[in-house]
Amino acid sequence: MFTIMDDEGEINMVEEPSPDYTYTYADYLKWKFEERLELFKGRIYKLAATNTRHQVISMKLQLRIGTFLEKHRCFFFVAPFDVRLPVKNRKKDNEITTVVQPDLGIVCDLSKIDERGCCGAPDLVVEILSPGNSQKEVQLKFELYEEAGVHEYWIINPVEENIVVFILNEGGKLGGGKMYAGKAISPHCIPALEIEVRDIFKN
Repeated sequence: MFTIMDDEGEINMVEEPSPDYTYTYADYLKWKFEERLELFKGRIYKLAATNTRHQVISMKLQLRIGTFLEKHRCFFFVAPFDVRLPVKNRKKDNEITTVVQPDLGIVCDLSKIDERGCCGAPDLVVEILSPGNSQKEVQLKFELYEEAGVHEYWIINPVEENIVVFILNEGGKLGGGKMYAGKAISPHCIPALEIEVRDIFKN
């Protein structure tokens, strides 16, 4: 059950839709959310609340990546920032059924950036796990990013203090799953950018 404010300022409780109904980005634009929500193929998912550990890791990555990209043409974003993931170039508002808010991301094709966020697959998506993330949610997001053609996907585990990296292969699958737990890591889209993994987990 989700709390949504309509155009008239009325508060409504909205249940998760039945399997035979899907919301679109056009619906999403009409809502004024009390909570942060995402759309996974038309179904509503509430974003888990972040904790202090999550925020510290995000801040360290923002400072490192943001400073580096000041002289780079790629666009860097942090949540909350809407990323629409159209399938098969169906980019109209009433055709898009997946809208996500990754923790961080990099987009080097600036034609995908508009006033409402990003429309299309980012070059890099970073998700930081929180205690509220369910295994189902993690798996669904992986599948959505893979289907949309996200080039590189990092999953950061604050508890185990590691980053698992997936790279889109020629077959359109996010493969690899290479784990980094101490040494430096670089995004494939910006290989000159080095991030010391151990540093982002320091208190």
